[in-house]
Amino acid sequence: MSLLQLKKISQLLLKIVFCVFFCLVATPRRLRFKVLSATQLHVSWKEPKGDFESFRFIYSTQSGKVQQCYNQKEAKVIIDFDPRQLYTVKVTAVKGAQESKPLLGTFEGEKKQFMCKTPAIADIVILVDGSWSIGRINFRLVRMFLENLVSAFHVEFDKTRIGLAQYSGDPRIEWHLNTFTTKEAVIDAVKNLPYKGGNTLTGLALTYILENSYKPESGSRAGVPKIGILITDGKSQDDVQPPARSLREAGIELFAIGVKNADEKELKAIGSPPEETHVYNVADFSVMSSIVEGLTRTVCDRVEQLDKAIKVTMAAPRDLVTSEVTARSFRVSWTHAPGTVEKYRVVFYPASGGQPEEKVVQGTVDTVVLNYLLSLTEYQVAVFAIYASSASEALRGSTTTLALPMVNNLELFDITHNSMRARWRVAEGASGYMILYAPLTEGDAADEKEVKVAETVNEVELENLTPDTEYTVTVYAMYGEEASDPMTSQETTLPLTPARNLRFSDVDHSSARLTWEATSKKANGYRIMYVKTNGVQTNEVRMDVGRITTLLLRNLTSLTEYTVAIFAIYDEGQAEPLTDSFTTSKTVSTHISNAIGSSWLSTTAFIIHKKKALNAVALKPPGVSILSPFSTSLSQLILASLFPPPSTLTTLFFYLPPTSCTLAPSFPPCHLPSTHLPPSLPLPVVHLGARNLLLSDHTTFSMEVSWELQDRNVRQYRVAYVTARGDRAEETKMVPGGQNSLLLQPLLSDTEYKVTVTPVYTDGDGPGVSRMGRTLPLSAPRNLRVSEEWYNRFRITWDTPPSPTMGYRVVYKPISAPGPALETFVGEDVNTMLILNLMSGTEYGVRVIASYTTGSSEALTGKARTLYLGVTNLNTYQVRMNSMCAQWSSHRHATLYRVVIESLLNGHKQEARLGGGATRHCFNDLTANTQYKISVYAQLQDTEGPAVTTTERTCRPPTTTPPPTIPSTKEVCKAAKADLAFLVDGSWSIGDESFLKIIRFLYSTTGALDTIGPDGTQVAIVQFSDDARTEFKLNSYDNKERLLEAINRISYKGGNTKTGLAIRHVKDTIFTVGGGIRRGIPKVVVVLTDGRSQDDVNKVSNEMQMEGYIVFAIGFADADYGELVSIASKPSERHVFFVDDLDAFQKIEEKLVTFVCEAATASESYIHVIWKQGRGFRMMEMFGLVEGLYGHVSGVSMEPGTFNSFPCFRLHNNSLHAQPTKFIHPEGLPSDYTITMLFRLLPETPKEPFALWEILNKDNEPLVGVILDNGGKTLTFFNHDYKGQFQTVTFEGPEIKKLFYGSFHKLHLAISKTNAKAVIDCKLVGEKAINAAGNITTDGLEVLGRMVRSRGKRDNSAPFQLQSFDIVCSTSWASRDKCCELPGLGPIGPVGDAGTPGLQGPPGPQGPSGRTIMGPPAFYPSNAGGNVTCGIDETGWTHQTHSVICSHGLGVTMCFCLQGDLQSQASVQAIARQVCEQLIQSHMARYSSILNHIPSAPASVRTIPGPPGEPGRPGFPGSNGENGQPGARVCVPSVSVCPGLSGEKGDKGSPGVGVQGPRGPVGPPGPTGQGRTGSQGPSGRPGNPGTPGRPGIPGPVGSAGPPGYCDQNSCVGYNVGVSQYLSLWN
Repeated sequence: MSLLQLKKISQLLLKIVFCVFFCLVATPRRLRFKVLSATQLHVSWKEPKGDFESFRFIYSTQSGKVQQCYNQKEAKVIIDFDPRQLYTVKVTAVKGAQESKPLLGTFEGEKKQFMCKTPAIADIVILVDGSWSIGRINFRLVRMFLENLVSAFHVEFDKTRIGLAQYSGDPRIEWHLNTFTTKEAVIDAVKNLPYKGGNTLTGLALTYILENSYKPESGSRAGVPKIGILITDGKSQDDVQPPARSLREAGIELFAIGVKNADEKELKAIGSPPEETHVYNVADFSVMSSIVEGLTRTVCDRVEQLDKAIKVTMAAPRDLVTSEVTARSFRVSWTHAPGTVEKYRVVFYPASGGQPEEKVVQGTVDTVVLNYLLSLTEYQVAVFAIYASSASEALRGSTTTLALPMVNNLELFDITHNSMRARWRVAEGASGYMILYAPLTEGDAADEKEVKVAETVNEVELENLTPDTEYTVTVYAMYGEEASDPMTSQETTLPLTPARNLRFSDVDHSSARLTWEATSKKANGYRIMYVKTNGVQTNEVRMDVGRITTLLLRNLTSLTEYTVAIFAIYDEGQAEPLTDSFTTSKTVSTHISNAIGSSWLSTTAFIIHKKKALNAVALKPPGVSILSPFSTSLSQLILASLFPPPSTLTTLFFYLPPTSCTLAPSFPPCHLPSTHLPPSLPLPVVHLGARNLLLSDHTTFSMEVSWELQDRNVRQYRVAYVTARGDRAEETKMVPGGQNSLLLQPLLSDTEYKVTVTPVYTDGDGPGVSRMGRTLPLSAPRNLRVSEEWYNRFRITWDTPPSPTMGYRVVYKPISAPGPALETFVGEDVNTMLILNLMSGTEYGVRVIASYTTGSSEALTGKARTLYLGVTNLNTYQVRMNSMCAQWSSHRHATLYRVVIESLLNGHKQEARLGGGATRHCFNDLTANTQYKISVYAQLQDTEGPAVTTTERTCRPPTTTPPPTIPSTKEVCKAAKADLAFLVDGSWSIGDESFLKIIRFLYSTTGALDTIGPDGTQVAIVQFSDDARTEFKLNSYDNKERLLEAINRISYKGGNTKTGLAIRHVKDTIFTVGGGIRRGIPKVVVVLTDGRSQDDVNKVSNEMQMEGYIVFAIGFADADYGELVSIASKPSERHVFFVDDLDAFQKIEEKLVTFVCEAATASESYIHVIWKQGRGFRMMEMFGLVEGLYGHVSGVSMEPGTFNSFPCFRLHNNSLHAQPTKFIHPEGLPSDYTITMLFRLLPETPKEPFALWEILNKDNEPLVGVILDNGGKTLTFFNHDYKGQFQTVTFEGPEIKKLFYGSFHKLHLAISKTNAKAVIDCKLVGEKAINAAGNITTDGLEVLGRMVRSRGKRDNSAPFQLQSFDIVCSTSWASRDKCCELPGLGPIGPVGDAGTPGLQGPPGPQGPSGRTIMGPPAFYPSNAGGNVTCGIDETGWTHQTHSVICSHGLGVTMCFCLQGDLQSQASVQAIARQVCEQLIQSHMARYSSILNHIPSAPASVRTIPGPPGEPGRPGFPGSNGENGQPGARVCVPSVSVCPGLSGEKGDKGSPGVGVQGPRGPVGPPGPTGQGRTGSQGPSGRPGNPGTPGRPGIPGPVGSAGPPGYCDQNSCVGYNVGVSQYLSLWN
């Protein structure tokens, strides 16, 4: 068995043994408590991972009670609960004899929460950090904290109001101060507060709430204390001090609550003083509840104090009076408040609850009318005096509006069995009326019916009622949706009208005639029933006889009483019967005595003459009717036979009562002898008139005449009719004798006529009978109603008139718009009509006219309006010489828009059809200085609404012949040659006004370029929203003027924000051969956007950068800074710009143009060199350790470095600076690289090992790093090789120990696939073999100064100074670097004599930015004479240390190594002066070399002019003279050993060849730089550097600038910028 196999087996055995003895059951997780009731507590936990058998649960209380539960199977238990006790719980998982580690927890019953009981009120706005660092679980704890916070205050509309905003990369209002009016509503909103996620831009959020939350429209009240409460868990990525100051200056008291990683210094900068009560910082979200009570008490106290302070300065108005109270309004008056009142604010709302409304009047007004109120409602009124800075207390009162005016004089009339009419007096101001009617009997609710009419209608017919039923009718006056009190009346419909006045005639022994009066015209007929009254057998006879009023009953029994019932028949049923009885007669034979004579009148009648007065009554025989009475007072009786001729009457029968008899029919008759008439007696002729003449069926133009036939001998009837006024000639119509009716027509309407019917016999006329009758008037329809209004139609309905009509004419004509009157005709049975094909939004006049045969009625008129199918808010924007755009508010039902633009000069038109979702359109190719009319037609299917128009004039052309002023070419752009594409956000969030600013920015930026076209810079512009639109390609224009004209013609697009799609469009469409791309020319893209993309930008952005595109990203407004960083090239501070709004474009324009042109100026050969030589990572910038950003990094201060003008950064104790690996090394580390660090350890740097720099994974386990062991004086590098094995190399020795002696040193660690080299101060000190490294994970952090023994969550770090830190993608850099930043490393020879003056040198390079920190010179106080004994070294040399300030301001500490006695102060200073001059000249020469090789960095973000420069530096020294005899030797600080013994003094050297030039003149100060303070490093939003000032006339030589940058094209594969040293690698 091999050694390797044995090793593996032993390792396996060790693992098994370890697991047997030490492996424990996994611990339960996530202990939770829930109070079920006042006596029960529910405890639950999450089961552990792995196997287990049961749980053991133990809990104890403060009082000492201990309970245990064994073999607990479920992960929950319910225990007895006392809210006053503290419960300690321990849960362990059990498996056999093994137990897990215990899960511990405590629970304490809720204490009584503090309640703020001050009567003072406040407006409290809570600003909650919703960034990703909080996490969803912790955000739940934030909600609980907010819930407890809100619960402490009395939240109502007129009490304390609470609003809330949440922020991350962009803030948003969750609810305003006036959104909720109860505490419960606010708490519900807190419980449902969604987690936002994003970056941490606290400064932006503070500005946002100042501009949005503390506004009257948001519910902020004048004269009420304003409180702001910030809750955050980390350091802001932008500056918080200015916005916090603005809030405090606005009178807002700020409280800052920090949790976990919050920066306490930042919290103190935000909170109001004193910080002891306004700043809170807790270690974790779980303990936030511990500060609730203290916070609420402090806020409550401050509200009360602020309220008192406010009330001192403001007085409220007095004497609130309400008057002129109506149902919908009342007047409020008050006495003016003292002082200068700017305005009065009157707030009113229903006392029962409702949305408050307000009116604001000038401070000189003391009364206002409150309109549009609810009737019969109590209103609370509050009047506030508004002063310049705040508002007074409210002057309060209340009043109750009156009831709405109701209808009066409700009258129910024209009542029939199935209808009635209602009439009332109109109510003033009513918009309509609602009529409800229902029977009073208990019935279905559906029996109630409703009618609505317009405000002009005050009479309505109620139809289809139930006969003989009491109805209640209620009328409401309507005022919009509100109804007045009702007016009610009751009436009973008539019963079905029975027949009337039953009469019996022609009763004989076998027949009888029934006659009755007709009832209502609505009766369909009559039913006759008759029966023998006293019959044993009752045989009822029924007959339905139609609409007649007389009937002859036949086949009756003589001497029998009959009972007759007549029923009127209706649609609703039959009426009550009309009953009566009669008795048939018996035949009696009686002879006519001699006392009676007779003679014939006609063939059917004769006359009987009484010869003497007889007390006798004649009863006619059957078939004979008595035409005149026969009584004792008459002398004759005329009888008419009903039998047709030639029948003869031979016997008459009389009942002649005896003397003692009365004339009662029941008495037995008295008999007279019969009289036999001789047959030869001639029959007399009798002329009879018409009987029962009746006029019926009246109409407006006719009436029916009917009568009963009396005599069969009538040949004809003459019917004559004439108007009662006699204004028309009488008209006559003849009808046959057998006809008994005639329809008279045409007659005049509403006219009384006299109708006469005369029978015409052969021998003459009979007597005429006349009646009067009136035709019906031409009644108009009534009660016009409008319904079913739509965009092109409406329905009208009317009540028909009582008169029968031929139909109705409906006439309608537009009133509010021109148009013809249209007419249609409908039949008589129609009372409703749907009118189609109307114009939308148009009021129509409608007339309904009843048509009769004789004419037309008066018109029933009304108005109706179709719905408006049209857009609103039509206006123009982007009006230019040759184009303009229109926008409008969409119509909710529109499916299409037709947009037409028409020239009012020549009538030329353009038309476009757009979808229903469109709200804007632009027209091009217009004529300059021309008036245009734009019309927008909304369409709904086939219906088109009216035109909505606006007019606008295109811009005038320039008055001068040249085109608009073309911006001058920038100096930096004169050699620019690039393919430049602008990608412009055209989404809806930009808006018209802002888009114009973007156009101006593009115009100005492209105008700064020099040559446009193939020989210079080509420009393309793409606008994007939902999709990308190429405005023009790279090869579209080769002339600047035409290019600028094209930019001015770009129209606003509108839509969503799809930035990723747009970048892809630029890559695939613009940078193509067809698009005009050129080989070997830099490809530059400038992206402008105002918001976060709605698609992914990372993938395509990475592709662009990998392929060598130079991408600049400009964000404004709500742009996401992290997204801008992803889009842009590296370094971000050079390629990412962010401005608050478009008005700030001018602040970045010059710098952007400069950077773009610098990128465009880079030649192909330069780019090739950069690609060839390497790439790197600027780690100082990645950690924010640069001049413009360090102020936003916690635990960092800037101090002088190796030279005063070289700043370094002190990393303080336990500051632990970390950045996500994915931001610094998104692709990992290269296989070969050099770590370069210039640093200094401090006296307080701990002795324990710490990592200068290391990369950790997500579990805080180290992957790569550099460790210094201050105790062991070693340097260690570690990483994981390609097999994943951990490997370290340690360097030690004298050169390594130098790192720990408190001086600045430069370290290079060159890591290759085979070895690791350590270079200290540009000197190789060690080389060791290593394996090739594997790549790293990017899910962790990169940290500086982390202590090696820091493990877990509580890391700490060591303090040290760091001046530079770079990782160069090459192992050769260590051998190339010259350590320029360190002071001279070798001894300097004696100073030669001055040469002859040289010529004046050219102007020196630009001086420092003005923010260089000049530290005091080092000085070591001496015991005597300023000398300090440094000690005697082993060579016998005496060391003296002196602090000298050279004439050029350079502070130098020199250690003089002298042999023998201590030298005098004068001799030492003489030597020091010579050394100073030599050191300064060498120092300046080195500076010049550095400045000539490193590109200038951008100017400071906030530059301020310094004083005039000092005189120019001296010329360089001449060459050294010949060596003189050695004198005292000097050690400069960086020399480690002193030289040997001094020799004899040498001869004086010959003059040097060079000459020293005279001092240059003093230069004036440079101009003030522009810009604004930047933000934190790459993970945040840095500010943009200001524009560099022009170089002044030479001052003293400036220090070396900050590191330069590497163009993006040089960093293939790593997405980061090259270090500042690339230019020195040649």
